Amino acid sequence: MSAHESTVAHEHHDEHESMSKALIWKVFFILLSVTIIEFIIALYCIPHGLISQEIGNFLYIALTIVKAAYIVAYFMHLKFEKIGLIISVVLPMVFLIYFVTLMIIEGNYLLPILK
Repeated sequence: MSAHESTVAHEHHDEHESMSKALIWKVFFILLSVTIIEFIIALYCIPHGLISQEIGNFLYIALTIVKAAYIVAYFMHLKFEKIGLIISVVLPMVFLIYFVTLMIIEGNYLLPILK
């Protein structure tokens, strides 16, 4: 085995070393609990009037973003990458969410003018 093959094999082993079975189960139960909360909000709280539709939608979107962050961080191994890669993935997503929010706000602003 050459020095390069040894280094590549060692790096590949270190990449998955931080994901233990206990951590995987912990993340699974966190994702499961967030999903259960989303179902409670969508199927019980909003229809029965315990919270308003706007607050329910906001909570549902926020919890979905939390789930997406956990999936990207742990199961796509972004949490274990170098900071440059993390910034290059997270920063465009922040701008994308910001621009979509601005488009929604501006879209509602122009709607009364068209009527």
